Amino acid sequence: MAPRHCAALLLGALCAGALAQSVSLQGSMGADKALLMIDGAPQMLAVGASARGVTLKRLGDGEAEVLVAGRALVLRLGGAPARMGVGSGDVAPSATEIVLPMGSGGHFSTQGSINGKAVNFMVDTGATSVAMGQSEANRIGLDWKRGRPGLSTTANGTVPIYTVNLTSVKVGAVEVANVAAVVLPNDMPMILLGNSFLNRFTMRRDADVMRLEKKP
Repeated sequence: MAPRHCAALLLGALCAGALAQSVSLQGSMGADKALLMIDGAPQMLAVGASARGVTLKRLGDGEAEVLVAGRALVLRLGGAPARMGVGSGDVAPSATEIVLPMGSGGHFSTQGSINGKAVNFMVDTGATSVAMGQSEANRIGLDWKRGRPGLSTTANGTVPIYTVNLTSVKVGAVEVANVAAVVLPNDMPMILLGNSFLNRFTMRRDADVMRLEKKP
C-alpha cells in the first residue's frame, strides 16, 4: 500500500476517533443488562459487552459505568446524554427522545421524577392522564386535596378522585411541564404514565423497545 494512502487512512481513523460520541442510560433489564442510547441509536448491552465503541463495565441502582475511548464514565438514569471525544465532558443542551425497554409482563416501566421527586412509572396508553395513589402523592409532597374533586369508575367500582396539575414530569432526560394528573384513594405499585404525558410525544415500537419523540 502506498505511503500516501496509509497516511490518509490513519488520518481518517484519528479524525473518526476524535468525533464526540453521545451516550446516555435509558433503562435496564434485570441486574446485568442496560439500555444505552449511543449516538441516537438504542443498544442493549450486558455487563462486559461492547458495541459502537462503548463497553458496559458495571450496572448499579440507577446508574451504569461505561468505558468510551479509554475513559470511564458513570451514566445516571434520567441524566442528560454525555459526550465523549472532542469537547468531552459537555452534555447535550436538550433531549427530545425517551427510549424504554420492555420489562416483565410486557410492560414498559421506568424511573423518573414528578416535581423533582423520584418516582417509578409504568406506561399506560389506556389511561387518560397520569394517575397515582394518595400515599404516593403524599410521599412526593403533592397538595392533592386542593385539586378538583370528582368521581371515576374503576375495576373496584366508583371512587373519589382529585384532578391536579403537575409542574414537571421527567423521564430520562426529557422533561414536560404542566401535566394533568389524578389522585386515587387506593395504593398503586407504580404511577401510571397516561395520555396527558404521552400525547406530547409521537410513539412507536421497535420490537421490545418503545420510543417516544417529543412533539415540537
